[in-house]
Amino acid sequence: MVNTAPDSRPLVGMFWMFLTGLCFVAVTALVKYLGDDLPAAQQAFLRYLLGLVFLIPMWPALRSIRPSRGALGFFAARGVIHGLGVALWFYAMTKIPLAEVTAMNYLTPIYVTLGAALFLGEKLAMRRVLAVFVAFFGALIILRPGLREVSSGHLAMLGTALFFGASYLMAKRMSGQVSASVVVAMLSVAVTVVLAPLAYAVWVPPTGAQLLGLLCVAAFATAGHYTMTRAFAAAPVTVTQPVTFLQLVWAVLVGAIVFAEPVDLFVVLGGMVIMASVLFITWREAVLRKQAKRAVPAT
Repeated sequence: MVNTAPDSRPLVGMFWMFLTGLCFVAVTALVKYLGDDLPAAQQAFLRYLLGLVFLIPMWPALRSIRPSRGALGFFAARGVIHGLGVALWFYAMTKIPLAEVTAMNYLTPIYVTLGAALFLGEKLAMRRVLAVFVAFFGALIILRPGLREVSSGHLAMLGTALFFGASYLMAKRMSGQVSASVVVAMLSVAVTVVLAPLAYAVWVPPTGAQLLGLLCVAAFATAGHYTMTRAFAAAPVTVTQPVTFLQLVWAVLVGAIVFAEPVDLFVVLGGMVIMASVLFITWREAVLRKQAKRAVPAT
């Protein structure tokens, strides 16, 4: 008989991840709606600055934390890397369609896989190598270099996925040393500080409507991270990960209906190829973990 862990609730996990996808698509749609009236660096800065209000409930717990000098340096370095990724993402949102931003963002887990092998000592098995090549083939389907112009927005998204991948690897490195709430809080503070001089250099006085829009961006982003955490707590990643790819469906629909963006079948196809690569890695790693657990003799 196969026993199911009492804390494994697949339908609940899928529901939370479904809400996560809606929250993150709302973020991209709002940023797209705000347009480029404000510079990308300034929008990114205001999103994180306004988002600090959501850290207020965590303040009592954070006050007792005394991170080491090394940990502070690590948090600062991650803030620089993640901040650059955020600024590039905001820029890409003003240059290319929603569906392309969403599809190319799926490259982040592939960069994480490569980085884990290069910097964290994880084994890069042949299955991972093949999955990486498949994912990059999916990216080429989206970009179609030589068949159409590869814009600055596409290059920005390639950089975004790379920087976000590095940021997530750093978070993984710190996860065993400090709590998740501290990791999230320190990232929010560090990114705000990093983006401040970039925003100051291009500052344009924002309107009340723009500030309200960016506050909504921060609210949806915070809600998305919360629902994602709830999803991971309720069910295995192999259950919740496929649901995240519904974001591409929502992005295509929102782009077409709200912003009159034409549906590019090459973008959908490329996104699906990248999805398949990420899903294969996720599924295969879960199978290997189960096999490893069965191989451990009972004591």
